[in-house]
Amino acid sequence: MVFGGYIASNLGHLWLLLSLAGYVVQWFGDSMDGSLARYRKIERPSYGYFIDHSCDGMANLMIVAGIGLSPYVTMNIAMVALAGYLLMSVHTFLAARVMGELRLSYLAMGPTELRLFLILLTIAMMAIEPGGDRIWTIPALDALVGFIGAALICLFIVQTLLVARTLARVDSNADR
Repeated sequence: MVFGGYIASNLGHLWLLLSLAGYVVQWFGDSMDGSLARYRKIERPSYGYFIDHSCDGMANLMIVAGIGLSPYVTMNIAMVALAGYLLMSVHTFLAARVMGELRLSYLAMGPTELRLFLILLTIAMMAIEPGGDRIWTIPALDALVGFIGAALICLFIVQTLLVARTLARVDSNADR
């Protein structure tokens, strides 16, 4: 629904309402699956973890590709944002493996805040003409999405250095 709404927004901005509805459906489903399995006592932790995060990755690819295929954000800028998101995903899963901690929030931002940002971005798309408002010579929505992507890439670098420093300390203490 989200992807389709963004693609169809090439025909008119009201199609973005489909994307907004899709976010609600996706949010509900993503929040409910694990809780329902636990309630019904049919949870499968390894399978659930694998499928949940695989589906999240595919959903985020479709969301960001849809944004890039809309008339509001250029694909190259959308791909910078996707690269930032995927780098943070890689960091999260690597850190979970080597540190034993699955951390889904950084800088007080987690999956819920990401969805809220994407919903607000979609609402902004409805209010701004494609390529309309500009920051210097860059369309405002390209600037915003590009800034978020660059911030995620910088956050990946900082978090990688912090974890590497911690692991270096742990490994050198283990050698003693």
